[in-house]
Amino acid sequence: MRDISVLLAEVGHGSYLSIARALTLVENDLEGSEELLRQLKIDHSVPVIGITGPPGAGKSTLVGALIHQLLSRGKKIAVLAVDPTSAFNRGALLGDRIRMSTHFNHPRVFIRSIATRGVFGGLSAKIIEMADVLRAAGFDYIIIETVGVGQTEIEISALADITVVVLVPESGDEIQHIKSGLMEIADIFVVNKSDRDGADSFANELQKVVHYQAAEIPVFKTVADKSIGVEELFDYIVGIGTKENEQQIYLYTEKAYRLIQYKRMKDIDKKALSKRLAQVCGKDDFNLYNFIDTYLGFYSS
Repeated sequence: MRDISVLLAEVGHGSYLSIARALTLVENDLEGSEELLRQLKIDHSVPVIGITGPPGAGKSTLVGALIHQLLSRGKKIAVLAVDPTSAFNRGALLGDRIRMSTHFNHPRVFIRSIATRGVFGGLSAKIIEMADVLRAAGFDYIIIETVGVGQTEIEISALADITVVVLVPESGDEIQHIKSGLMEIADIFVVNKSDRDGADSFANELQKVVHYQAAEIPVFKTVADKSIGVEELFDYIVGIGTKENEQQIYLYTEKAYRLIQYKRMKDIDKKALSKRLAQVCGKDDFNLYNFIDTYLGFYSS
C-alpha cells in the first residue's frame, strides 16, 4: 500500500505527526495497521526501559527525571505511559502527559498515553506493537511506564530490556510480593521518596531479600522530584544495554505468545458474550463449561 509506505518513510525520518498517526492505526486496528507492522524496519538495538511499581510510588516523576538525564546527554526519547482502564466504564485517565508536562513539548521527547483496555498485567498486545513502531522511528531510548503492582506487572518482562521496579519506604508489604514474583522480573529496584522516614531500613531489608534470592539486582535510593540519586540510577541503566541472546529469545517468545493470543481472541466480543450469557445463565441446566464449548464452536465453524 503506497500510503503505508509513505507513512513509514515519514516515521523513519522522525515525523512526530506521522509517528502519532502510525500509533493510532496500530492501537485501534485500523485499516493498514497489519501492513504497517509487516513493513516496519525495527531497530532492535534501541533499549526499552520498563518502569513499574505500586500507585503513588512516583513512577511518572522518576520517568521525568530520567528524561532529563537523557536530554542532558543529547538523546531522543519516546514514552508510552500506560493508564488503567476502568473495569466498569472502560474509561482511562490518560494523565501521564499532564504529570510529565515539563518535557511534553520538548522537540526530542515524544509522549503517548495508552489505556490497558482491561488487560491485566499492565500491558496489552497493542503496547508490544506500539513499542516496535517507536523502535522504527529513530529514538535512542523508549520508556514504558506500566499501570503498576496492582495489576500483576510481571508481564512487563515480556517487553522491556530493562525492568525497573519502583517502591517507596511505606511499601514494606511489597517485600512479600517480591518473594513471589517481582524478583523474577526486576533488573533494578528503586526505593523512591527515600527522604521519608524508614527509607534506609526498608532499602536495607530489600537488599537482604535481593542478596538471598537473586544475583546482582541493585537497589537504588532516589528522591525523583529533587533529582537525588537519579543520575546514578541512569548510569547503571545505560550500562545494562539490551538483553543477551538467550534473554532475547525469551522476549521474542513472550511477545509472539501474547500477539498470537490477542489475534485468536480478536473476534470475541465481550458485550456479545455477556448478552448471550444473560440469556442462558438463569436456566436450571446451565453449565458454564458446556456454554464455552458451544460458544467457541460457533466462532470456529
